[in-house]
Amino acid sequence: MKSFVLETYPFLSMPSYDTNTTSDELVKDYASLIKGKVVLTTGVSPGGLGAAFVLAIAKAQPALLILAGRDLTKLEKTAADISASNPTIKTRNLRINLESLQSVRDAAAAVNSWSDAPAIDVVVNNAAIMACDYGISVDGFERQLASNHLGHFLLANLIMNKVLASKSPRVVFVGSAGHRFNPFRFDDYNFDDGKSYDKWRAYGQSKTANILTAISLAKKLGGRGLLAFSLHPGVIMTNIASHIDLSKDFKGADAVDYAMGNLEAFHSDMNFKSMERGVATHIYAAFDPNLSGVGGLAIVVESCSIYPSDQNGSYLLDCHVADPVTETVKPWAISRIEAEKLWTLSQKLVGQEFSY
Repeated sequence: MKSFVLETYPFLSMPSYDTNTTSDELVKDYASLIKGKVVLTTGVSPGGLGAAFVLAIAKAQPALLILAGRDLTKLEKTAADISASNPTIKTRNLRINLESLQSVRDAAAAVNSWSDAPAIDVVVNNAAIMACDYGISVDGFERQLASNHLGHFLLANLIMNKVLASKSPRVVFVGSAGHRFNPFRFDDYNFDDGKSYDKWRAYGQSKTANILTAISLAKKLGGRGLLAFSLHPGVIMTNIASHIDLSKDFKGADAVDYAMGNLEAFHSDMNFKSMERGVATHIYAAFDPNLSGVGGLAIVVESCSIYPSDQNGSYLLDCHVADPVTETVKPWAISRIEAEKLWTLSQKLVGQEFSY
């Protein structure tokens, strides 16, 4: 069947920003949108993307930056760095271990009790672990699944009333092009208790889950004003990879790419980004005013397939909405059917339903 385009949008082919855009550029452009906002960010340890994100947006006078992480000493260091460069910015530290559902519940209860934060404008689910050896969380889940997906799924939903109290609520999930390593394994998310475990496939499963969760939230709460997005920040050397031996462990990633038939298997060069470029898509997802609930991907009809024209729930990279036809966006990560299946399973795994 001959393909034809019903409607297109210029940001797909001519985005205002690109892979070279920096955090300082976006903070300058979005200053009026950042000012006065309350932003909660997970994974803000010094040297990581989360810390770079909050330090960048602090320059634009947000009302409150909520810094969430498991290590109080690291939270205090990031808070001190913010205060040193922007002494008028208010911060609050939130201890949370995303690998523990009880810790997530305790943290959410604390946030919900804070009277000085009646609304949370933006939640950035940034924390992650990557390609670690097999282990299980205190609740019995593979660690990358627990930390990267289940913890964030539960946190976002438990504080959702405060998010929806914002005039412009957004929830952002930091996914990865690494979602290409694996679809979600609905019937064996724990890799046969480690017997069939591959650390890159497990990472891929968790990042696929991040992308699908954004789609679900957009679908379920878009009508109430919520915008939800996922993103790939690029390849940046941060502390998430501090345990990885580049000469050995990346060979495992290459092997998965070969097995999956991914294009990345056939070229060895990596376009590493600076921290300033790497965190730019975080800022774009959290504040860009042109991202909305309507008018997203081009509607293309080909072999009876239709790509939706709704930006809400989109996967972003290099400060634009990713094109699933020409860029690394796997079909399993943007399927609304897969998203709904994951939502149902995630509710079961965390032991709580969220009826939106």
